[in-house]
Amino acid sequence: LLERRVRREGGEGGPMGGSRFRGPRAKQDGGGSAGKNMADLNVMKKADVMSNGAADACDNGEKWSQEKTSNVKKKGSLMATLSRTFGKGGLKRADVKSKWKDYDETFTQSAGEGISDKERTKDGVDTFYNLVTDIYEWGWGQSFHFSPQLHGKSIAQSTTAHETRISDTLGLKPGLVCLDVGCGIGGPLCTIASHSGAKIIGVTINNYQVERCKMFAEKAGISNFEVHQGNFLDLKFPDNSMDGAYAIEATCHSPSLEQAYAEIHRVMKPGAKFVCYEWVTTEKYDPKNQQHVDCIDAINYANALPEMRSWSEIGRVATQVGFDVVEERDLALPPAGPWWDRLKLGKTRYKFNKALFSILSLFCILPKGVGDVHKMLVTVTSSLVEGGELGIFSPMYMVVLQKR
Repeated sequence: LLERRVRREGGEGGPMGGSRFRGPRAKQDGGGSAGKNMADLNVMKKADVMSNGAADACDNGEKWSQEKTSNVKKKGSLMATLSRTFGKGGLKRADVKSKWKDYDETFTQSAGEGISDKERTKDGVDTFYNLVTDIYEWGWGQSFHFSPQLHGKSIAQSTTAHETRISDTLGLKPGLVCLDVGCGIGGPLCTIASHSGAKIIGVTINNYQVERCKMFAEKAGISNFEVHQGNFLDLKFPDNSMDGAYAIEATCHSPSLEQAYAEIHRVMKPGAKFVCYEWVTTEKYDPKNQQHVDCIDAINYANALPEMRSWSEIGRVATQVGFDVVEERDLALPPAGPWWDRLKLGKTRYKFNKALFSILSLFCILPKGVGDVHKMLVTVTSSLVEGGELGIFSPMYMVVLQKR
């Protein structure tokens, strides 16, 4: 029944409400039915890549896109995904439920005060990505981030543009070495390595993500990369060794933004630039407004954030650790379209996936606790949409920093 539904709809219904692949009909109409079917971030057809100005500049972008599409299709079978024990990441199956309880206890927060014990952040974030990586990959693709929606462009094209903006801002090219801070399973790493020709060195706290990143990059034919398990608060690289650095929605997980920025600053060469997309509350956020506070608390809880920083803190912290602020800009503001619209699509799919996870959990196909994780991720979509529509939250506050 599940496989028939997948074939009928032209793809898998991801947990975030998206269609895993564009079906043949969507391909014929150029992907214009985004309001009905959310395009997979990883499926970049030749027409998509060639129509995106950012991807046009990539000499081997077309080859990489085709490889990536092929790899995603090979991976995309629901039953094949479940066969590797979906939802446990690097955990033992029997440990998923207890780790979920630990996570729930660590990141529960209220009154806008953040978590009570920030010393637990590192282990909590590692647990989070063990619990959510398979779900994110299934429903969101290989790029675990939001993007400003470009008018007239697909989600895949907007995602590629958001990633290649970093490469172009840093001036990456063959022969340079750039640090990807919090690389996840390597969606942006692959894009930027392919687009620029520079060597990209990724670091993620989660060892399971390291293995996934290696697999995707190698299958895509990308060789100019490294990926390491590590803590970006304690990088294992020499001083003044990186020609550039970037972080996409990653340093928001840090219990100390000062410590994260200082460590990145340490490994960069003098004159090198660091581009960061931060999660922040905007100037519209009112800490005395209970609706605002509850919304941000919910976002923090379901995304392993120890707290949410204000947009006004970012440049100040960067300056304190020795960076010059070249540019600050909220990429969520117009002319970009609403980044949260993709979360509002497919209410029926949300319901289907909720039922699907309940059934798979009931019959012990999924580890105990995965259903709770999925419920958390689905529930927080409402808070993310609310934060976007109220204008109190942005997941793409861009700062361009330069080491003196």
